[in-house]
Amino acid sequence: MTDNTPVSADALSNGKAPTAPTEVTQEYDLLPKLIPHLDRHLIFPLLEFLSGQEGEEGSEITKTKYELLKHTNMTDYVASLWQELNDSVEVPEEFVKKREEVLQQLELFRSETAKIDELLSDDSVISNLRSDKVANLKFLETNHDVSIENIDMLYDYGRFQYSCGSYANAAHLLDQFRILSTDNDKVTAATWGKLTCDILTTQWEVVMEEVNKVKESIDTKLFNNPLAQLQHRTWLIHWTLFPFFNYEPARDTITELFFSPAFINTVQTNCPWILRYLAAAVITNRSRTRNTGQYQKQLKDLVRVVRQEGHEYHDPVTDFVKALYIDFDFEAAQSTLFSADEVLRSDFFLSAAAESFVEAARHLISESYCKIHQRIDIGDLSRRLGLEAEEGEKWIVNLIRDTRMDGKLDYQEGTVLMNHPANSVYQQVIERTKGSFFRTSVLSAAVAK
Repeated sequence: MTDNTPVSADALSNGKAPTAPTEVTQEYDLLPKLIPHLDRHLIFPLLEFLSGQEGEEGSEITKTKYELLKHTNMTDYVASLWQELNDSVEVPEEFVKKREEVLQQLELFRSETAKIDELLSDDSVISNLRSDKVANLKFLETNHDVSIENIDMLYDYGRFQYSCGSYANAAHLLDQFRILSTDNDKVTAATWGKLTCDILTTQWEVVMEEVNKVKESIDTKLFNNPLAQLQHRTWLIHWTLFPFFNYEPARDTITELFFSPAFINTVQTNCPWILRYLAAAVITNRSRTRNTGQYQKQLKDLVRVVRQEGHEYHDPVTDFVKALYIDFDFEAAQSTLFSADEVLRSDFFLSAAAESFVEAARHLISESYCKIHQRIDIGDLSRRLGLEAEEGEKWIVNLIRDTRMDGKLDYQEGTVLMNHPANSVYQQVIERTKGSFFRTSVLSAAVAK
């Protein structure tokens, strides 16, 4: 147990190697903003990712790792960090002593929880448990001499295993504790602990189940404490970044969660830098989602929030959204796209999504450009997309085919002729009055009641 090592960066970032830091990536580094909202065990993979970047001071990162983990029970790993920092082969006595204490405490916990662990593995006992926790406690106390102290021991043992870096065992113990305990505060803490363990063991399906449990707990148990809700939602937003870009089925679910009123308000109030991840998710969703209406709504909401929060936070990713959809500046959109690519490749959570982001961003630039121009020079559009003329020509042909735009390619002139049929004035009036008619109907129905 004492020789456990923290989870590596590769395990939680799709194994993408970080790029060397540049002025742009250093200017927009979000690590100092993310760390205060993460558990120390979740911070370690981010430091590991940082240590893989060329040009980073290895000794400084090692020192940070040591300060981060020295209060945990991963004594062997902490001792190895101390040896590295002090260039020593000797292990100080304090680490040897702490190692023995940890092993003794583990053995004590095992003996104290052996009985209840055996009971919870017995099908005959499990079949007698009900949804009523009070009745379950009474049953266990009457028939098996199990006290509340025995159940609380599961919580303490789970926390101890977590501190040792044994995340799978900790998740199991905390889950058992939640089944039986009536202590709401400890159950909430155990749920957060279980979520962390599942993230660190990359059990992404289980992680999403735990995210829902934590969200429900925040909505119901903290409804009369808005400040606590704000803080807990801020934590949850940061912790869900791990499955956000590592588990494909979670992408749409978490995007919808972030756009929900309570969570988008939390982002705008407490952590506007999350807009980088939300923008990356929405833009890369372009090639993933089949629901065009939903995507357009998300894009519209993103543009609105980026416009509102521009004075609070911006980076090349949000600047790209601003340039393309607020300023309609194609030159600026193209220039920020190069910077956005650098920033994404140096971001722990987004490094694996950098290529798909650039690909989707080029499609969005092309679509917007084609919608407002009737005659398009292929060379000019290729330059705006950062492509060679021949590559740009293939790109435009594929774009017209995939989006089913009405366009004709003129190879001799090197241009694309776009056909934008104008709506008749009657159709425009109909479209404009649709919303008014619906709102009038709703008002009439309300007055009638």
